[in-house]
Amino acid sequence: MGRLVYLRNVVTLALDREKCIGCGMCTTVCPHTVFALDNGKVDIQDRDACMECGACARNCPVEAISVQAGVGCADAIINAALGRKNSACCCVIEPKNDGKPPCSGQSVKPGCC
Repeated sequence: MGRLVYLRNVVTLALDREKCIGCGMCTTVCPHTVFALDNGKVDIQDRDACMECGACARNCPVEAISVQAGVGCADAIINAALGRKNSACCCVIEPKNDGKPPCSGQSVKPGCC
């Protein structure tokens, strides 16, 4: 199987290398080998392979990693697997029967709806 790619140049993943203590936890929990240890610190080895699951950020003891978990294609794939309709964007909310747009009154990513 070839290399898995999320979408090129759209991942919200960010690393503050100054905060990194080189524990390697992100390399352990990342399902797509996005990170690699280099001279006692972590580097982002393959940003485009990130699926934005958030495991790295949740497990970083010094908060050197940030990522918006649950956005983009990964969210759409999960929602589609759960049988939800209209699951192609970050603001997937089941439609209400009140005549309002699905995102009205909800806290969603700005500019999504």
